[in-house]
Amino acid sequence: MTNAQITIREKKLGLLIRDARVAERRSIKECADAIGVKPGVFRAYEEGRRAPSLPELEALVYFLKISIFQFWGNETISDAPPPLEVDDVTRLIGLRQRMIGALIRQERTNKNVSIRQIATDTGISQSRLKSYELGERPISVPELEMILSVIGVPMETLFDQSGPVGQWLNSQRALQKFNELPEDIQNFVCQPVNRPYLELAMKLSSMSREKLRSVAEGLLDITL
Repeated sequence: MTNAQITIREKKLGLLIRDARVAERRSIKECADAIGVKPGVFRAYEEGRRAPSLPELEALVYFLKISIFQFWGNETISDAPPPLEVDDVTRLIGLRQRMIGALIRQERTNKNVSIRQIATDTGISQSRLKSYELGERPISVPELEMILSVIGVPMETLFDQSGPVGQWLNSQRALQKFNELPEDIQNFVCQPVNRPYLELAMKLSSMSREKLRSVAEGLLDITL
């Protein structure tokens, strides 16, 4: 890498550092303290006059709770969709409230459970249950758990799947499942060179038993 390339890289890295700090609403002093440098040094990092070491960059991403790969990409954090405004959240909650009510009614009907039975088993009045199903009032989590218990439906059935909150929940769920994998499997998945094996495993998992048997027989013929 030439001196000119190093200078360009320092400038780009500085822009990404500043963007990350501003996006996370942190001051220069807070970030400087987090990585153990003076504010003037951190300001020089942002202006591209100096560049941080890898340990300093690692400490910064840990402090800001962002991905370190952010500094090897071309997109800034500010390019990401903005967080929901208060009015948007209020509308979203109202929509989800109606959707949950409709899903409860649907599951109750499918299971042939009457509102009267739910009222008897939960102690919630029939009129209140009807207002829940119509989405006219919010359902507290404990009451929702009781209603679903009577119907025989797991809470996960009602989790948001498609909205902005649902997308975030799905990503968190996927991350949690990945973290639950044994370390050797995590390392295998993270290696780009192993991607063809993962894609092959996905294709095999979607095959019928007969097709898998045919593939296995073909492999056996090759090895014999």
